[in-house]
Amino acid sequence: MNSFAPAWVKDAVFYQIFPDRFCRSGRYSAAGNFVNWDSKPTRENMFGGNLAGIEDRLKYIADMGFNAIYLCPIFKSNSNHRYHTMDYYEIDPVLGTMADFDRLVKKAHKLGLRIILDGVFNHCSRGFFQFNSLLELGRNSPYVDWFHIKKWPLKAYSKKANYECWWNFPALPKFNTDNPEVREYLMSVGEFWMKRGIDGWRLDVPNEINDDSFWQEFRRRIKAVNPEAYIVGEIWDEPSRWLMGDQFDGVMNYMFRKAVLAYLFDENPISTEEFCRRLEEAFPKTRWYGSDEGETPAGDIPMNLLGSHDTIRLQSLPCSDGARVRLALTLLFFMPGAPCIYYGEELGLKGGKDPDNRRTIPWDSLESLRKHPAYPYIKELIELRKSNVALRKGDFSIKIGENAFEIRRFYEENGKKNVLELKVYGAQDGSSPSFAIFAPN
Repeated sequence: MNSFAPAWVKDAVFYQIFPDRFCRSGRYSAAGNFVNWDSKPTRENMFGGNLAGIEDRLKYIADMGFNAIYLCPIFKSNSNHRYHTMDYYEIDPVLGTMADFDRLVKKAHKLGLRIILDGVFNHCSRGFFQFNSLLELGRNSPYVDWFHIKKWPLKAYSKKANYECWWNFPALPKFNTDNPEVREYLMSVGEFWMKRGIDGWRLDVPNEINDDSFWQEFRRRIKAVNPEAYIVGEIWDEPSRWLMGDQFDGVMNYMFRKAVLAYLFDENPISTEEFCRRLEEAFPKTRWYGSDEGETPAGDIPMNLLGSHDTIRLQSLPCSDGARVRLALTLLFFMPGAPCIYYGEELGLKGGKDPDNRRTIPWDSLESLRKHPAYPYIKELIELRKSNVALRKGDFSIKIGENAFEIRRFYEENGKKNVLELKVYGAQDGSSPSFAIFAPN
């Protein structure tokens, strides 16, 4: 299959890291007081995880079998999640320095780990220099056209802002991306970090920039720096608009996640037939193979996921048990695209809605945590994927039977065939479905 996405993504298994909660290394000491590592997460508290901590754990990530890392935002910010960007050209001083970043990328690449960064280009923080200029100078600011101002003076700390902001949060003023200066600034940010050595971008809420030409230009400029860059958008619903070969290489496949949750983790689960229908919607053959009329190009590579910093953790979902988690993970690794594991899922980390889903990893207890069934099983699935080209590059089909279904992955090259089948048998009594993997070739 021809693809407009970089070939390496087909072989990728991503590990998502929320930097403030992943690992805090004593090799770097940030100014300020941070909560104890075992504290309960809140929307405001800071734990002080840092880039040195991520670097210290790169071997752990590589030894699991992962070969790509998706980092949540790392730029200067006054929030623990850093989606409130103050300076796009500066590493948050709580996380470390530019030298720490360069060393992290260099070591990751040496271990065979690619790194993509989280780009928040729809909105920024109230502390962003250009917006702060508006607060200080009002209409006289040279950046008055960088944002969508409805009324003067600005009310940046009122419950209802008088400027456009993301989901009406005053802390997140929305950029005016129709302004050529703003557009050039954001494009230059994307290019700067690509030249610094990253392997791509995960784009935060890109649908909020409702302008195909913006993302078309972004793609052209990023690919001009590195044609092998992976550009993946956070799109929660039907994504075809962004997957025509001129914008994104793939999207975070929340449609897949929604289908799995409705089938396995809902007290009133959908039927086997409905689940298979939703899977086919999440992996439409017109996108995977292209349409006969040529209207839809083939080639996007989705980032498939079961959890993220925005969702309840796998182990804390309703009806969650060992069997359901195993089947969900198996489905994740069986579908076309690149699987992504949210940090700590391999250790059975629990967590409800944000911010509870952003707990720290208790590294002092690593040996006991490794005994969680998810740890060896995820390693096993990664190895299965690496040793079977059909799971990475093969065709796929779904066959529905009576209260059962089969997913088949098939790849043939130079007369050699690789076939894997996942057969799932629905439970009649409300218990967990069972499954088996076959290699008929």
